Amino acid sequence: MKFLLSLLLLCTAASLSAQIEWLSWEEAIVRNEREPRKLLVDVYTDWCGWCKHMDKTSFREPAVVAYVSENFYAVKLDAEQEETITFDGHDFAYDPTVGRRGVHSLAVALLDGRMSYPSIVYLDDEQKRITISPGFKEGPQLLRELTYVGGDHFKSTTFQDYVEATGE
Repeated sequence: MKFLLSLLLLCTAASLSAQIEWLSWEEAIVRNEREPRKLLVDVYTDWCGWCKHMDKTSFREPAVVAYVSENFYAVKLDAEQEETITFDGHDFAYDPTVGRRGVHSLAVALLDGRMSYPSIVYLDDEQKRITISPGFKEGPQLLRELTYVGGDHFKSTTFQDYVEATGE
């Protein structure tokens, strides 16, 4: 009985500690060169309350963590970071003259200038944008979106039709 209780506690602790492995943009690009996958880019800011809430809830749900870990390289991109990112022969830099706090040009490019936080940008394995998904999402809603993109359903159906067809 003690063994079963210990095993149960160990499994519970392991699932509670499961987390998405967040990569920098550069790390994700390097990994993608070795093993192509889609990218999930969480565009956030340090002052965004909904971003923090999503980090504490939705991004920690075991089903979300497992799906992201298997199907995506996950990137956290601070839309106000000051470090330059070089990608595809271009330097993306922080521009302090945009908005009240300044903004990073890669975030602007990924979000087509519609700066809303949190926003998730999904990219294919060639770093071409699949879709932009603005706003906070509860875990089940996020998982539904992840399976839609991760399973390539976006190639043949709309998200709404996917949701209706899967009965979720």
